[in-house]
Amino acid sequence: MTDLFPPWSLFSAFLVASFALAVTPGPGVLYIVTRSLVQGRSSGLMSVAGVALGNLGNALAASVGLAALFAVSSFAFSAVKYAGALYLIYLGVQMLRRSPVDAPVSVPAAAPHGRIFRDGFVVALLNPKTTVFFAAFLPQFLNPVAPAMSQSFALGSIFVAIAGITDSAYAVAASVVAPRLRGSGVRRLGRRLGGGVFIGLGVFTALAGSRAAK
Repeated sequence: MTDLFPPWSLFSAFLVASFALAVTPGPGVLYIVTRSLVQGRSSGLMSVAGVALGNLGNALAASVGLAALFAVSSFAFSAVKYAGALYLIYLGVQMLRRSPVDAPVSVPAAAPHGRIFRDGFVVALLNPKTTVFFAAFLPQFLNPVAPAMSQSFALGSIFVAIAGITDSAYAVAASVVAPRLRGSGVRRLGRRLGGGVFIGLGVFTALAGSRAAK
């Protein structure tokens, strides 16, 4: 089991980064909150389950791709790690530069729970940016001498679980949280938090990689 996780210092950084990214209000959180308000808590939780399963599929796809790439070349590990760090920094800069006036969140029409689950799953699974995110995020915490696929899928599953817990908390507390999330001030704070986490994580892992290579 120890091969599935990095040393505690790096694993704790992964947990902190995962939690910070998961709680940052984004389109998915706003959709879940709005769905909860329109159809109630159970519909909000159903949308959380669908999105989580779709994200887990993306984590698996990223794990398979990373394992195949690392099997071809040992140099690929460092290359992907640095490329991922740069991509995380890019995401953070883009998030910080985003306009303070976000597009309004559309109110989803009422639908059966089965359809809500299916829609959340399909939207999350077919979002290529999610797979790219996992491919950039997970290598920052992998041990190059341990199996890449098992490590990345284990970490990806933990990230999905953390996001599922925080999304569920948003759904349950929708009646209190949603009006505040609609305010531009909270959205601006969320963008700054998420952007700072992305940039900080990219810089931290790039510097950590440089020290490890010496």
